This record gives sequence, structure tokens and C-alpha cells, in this order.
Amino acid sequence: MRKVAMCFSLLQFPRYRIHALANSWWETFPILNRRAGITSSFKVLGSGNYGPQGRQYRRYSRQIITMKTEGRKKDSLSSKGNIKDEILEEALSTNLNTHKSSVADVERTQVLDIRQMIAENKELAKLVSFIVFDIETTGFSRTEDRIIEIALQDLAGGKNSTFQTLVNPKCYVPNSHIHGISTHMVNKPDVPRMEELIPILLQYIKSRQKPGGFVVLIAHNARNFDVPFLAEEFSRCSYKIPPDWLFVDSLPLAREAMKSKGFKGALKLSLQALGETFKIPLKGSAHRALADVQMLSLIFQKITFELKLSGSSIIEKYSFSDLELRNSKKKKSSS
Repeated sequence: MRKVAMCFSLLQFPRYRIHALANSWWETFPILNRRAGITSSFKVLGSGNYGPQGRQYRRYSRQIITMKTEGRKKDSLSSKGNIKDEILEEALSTNLNTHKSSVADVERTQVLDIRQMIAENKELAKLVSFIVFDIETTGFSRTEDRIIEIALQDLAGGKNSTFQTLVNPKCYVPNSHIHGISTHMVNKPDVPRMEELIPILLQYIKSRQKPGGFVVLIAHNARNFDVPFLAEEFSRCSYKIPPDWLFVDSLPLAREAMKSKGFKGALKLSLQALGETFKIPLKGSAHRALADVQMLSLIFQKITFELKLSGSSIIEKYSFSDLELRNSKKKKSSS
């Protein structure tokens, strides 16, 4: 219990910079000690519902379809064994597919329930935590490239409302000229790898949730970049995006806001351009996660004011889930 408390005590710092604080507690905390590997300690920090998926099923499948025959019985039972194997494999496959389908249905229903509840009772929007986030990566391919920095800021403000850390991608960083993050900066033992960071990230976001409330994560170009990238990293580490997380892409909102202000033609919708339009100065370096999050936090409040959007209308009209995003991409690829 003492080790868990050490990690939670980090939330008392005004700004949560994992890589700067890591040296003092890294080796003592089991989930961050590389010698310990991936252990069940992940479940302590993250939600048990969204930890590593499918391991029990894989163990079960190995046990149920493994058939041992010895001596002369081996030849006589081989055909029967093969048939039985096929039946068991088919049954197991059916059960797993049914399980996956039912989980997807539950997640979809949960997202619809959140929107429906807020549509029916606008007061519930007060229980929503709006958190702006940004990532920096080694490139544009979510399958080939990796996240190297992530930052979040709770729009409610207050103590511990900002979270920022570099991420060790375990690979070369070819685009340091864009964000200023070099291979040397991230490929260090005191910079967390994604599989080590995810449970802490889950716990941090959970700590910002209001009791009985929900989370809406906002990013600029979230639908096409940030959310798919984040979901891919979660999947690569055997985690799932929690189904009670909703996302909002500020890019289409910015487009609507600019048109409402009378801008026509090719609109400049980058954070830097929007900052100039709304007279919001950049703090820090452009294309660094924390600086971009601080900029977007102010821009998002400006554009929602311009469009006269309430919290409930943002959720009803503009939010989406990771599951909905994946399903829409599947439909596009199949069509």
C-alpha cells in the first residue's frame, strides 16, 4: 500500500511532470521498474475494467484445445482428437466473438446513454470534466510512429489541473526539427514508456472526474490524428480506451467560428493562426504538447463563446467515442 500511495502523492504537485520526478521513485514503484516487467500492479493504478485485455481467454484456449495422447492410443485417437479440437476451437471462437460483440454493444449503449441523459437533463452537463490534450509524435503514421510527449489541462482549473510528460518511444526520433524533441531527450531510463504511462494517465484522468460524472477530451484535429494515435498506442499496450471517455475535435468548431466572424475563402485553422485571430499569445515553443494545450484551452473557450455553445450542446452535437470512430473508419474502408 505504501508504494501505491507514493504514486498518488505525485498528484499533489502543481504540474505533473513524470520524467522530471521519476528518479526519486521510479525503481521503488513496481509498475515502473523495468526489472519487474508488466505486473498486476497496473490494475491498481488504472481501472480494472480497462486493463490488459484477453489474457484469460488466451490461457483458456490453450488449456481447452490441448490434447495429449500417448503410446499406441495416439494413432487410433488422432482423428477423433482432430475432430474434437475443431469443435472446441469453433465453440471457443463463437464464444469469443459473441463476447466481443456484446462488449461492443455495451460500449455503444453507454455512449448513447451519456448523450441521452445529458439531452434530457441539461444539469448533468455540470458533471462533465472538459480536458484539453495534445500529443507530439515521431511522424504521421499511427501504426509505424510513436507518441513522444503528451499533455493535458482540465478546463475547470484548480490544483493539479495540468499533466505533462515526455514518452520513451524506444526508437529514433526523425522529426525533432518540428517539435524540438530529440532522440536523446526521450530515450532515457527515467522517461516512461507508453506501457508504463497508460495506467498513470488513466488514474490522472479519473482523478479529474467529478463524482458520477463523465470525461470529454478535446484536441485540435482529434478525429483524424490525436484520438486514432492514442487508441493505437493503447491497443499496442493491450489496453482499451474507456467507454465513458468522449472526444471533441476543436477543428470543425474553429471552422464554424471563423465563418461566423465573417471570414471567407481558405481559412487558416492552425493553433498559431487561431491564436493570432483571437489575440492569444503562445506560451513556450510551438508544437510542444504543453504549449499547444495551453493555447487550445484558451482558443476553445473563445470559439465556444463565439458559437454560443453550452456544455450540453457541445456533447450532444460534437462529441464522439473511440468506438464510433473505429466503426466509421471500418465503414469507409469497406465501401
